[in-house]
Amino acid sequence: MARHLHLYMNNPTADGIDGTEISSGDDTLPLSATLDASQSEAKAMKVAVRCDSGYEIDGDTDIYFEGTNASKWRVAEDDNYADAATALTYANWESAITLTNVAATNVIFWVKATSTSGEDPQNDRTVDLIAEGLVIATE
Repeated sequence: MARHLHLYMNNPTADGIDGTEISSGDDTLPLSATLDASQSEAKAMKVAVRCDSGYEIDGDTDIYFEGTNASKWRVAEDDNYADAATALTYANWESAITLTNVAATNVIFWVKATSTSGEDPQNDRTVDLIAEGLVIATE
């Protein structure tokens, strides 16, 4: 079955069709954050969700994390934040969000990764970013 709902990184534009697609399950191009494991640190990243041309989500799109260290990741709706620093300061960070009106152009949201002081340096691939919704063909 074809996947018609995709996630994009590398500064996607609201209502655009740009960005670099995040890999789906093969880790070839994952969303990743490099954090200093000796500090409690956070990094925000701008992400977009959109459907292939000719498709849309019927209803809501749920965005959340699954995996061993999912608690170190948060998501927030976009409020036209100018940059990642602004999003880190002002966004309402949650474990999951629900987006509406996802179709063939970018709907922006933000993702935050955190580290805790004292954790060992690691390349953690235990967490998946999930976008879930009922994809239908547009009329």
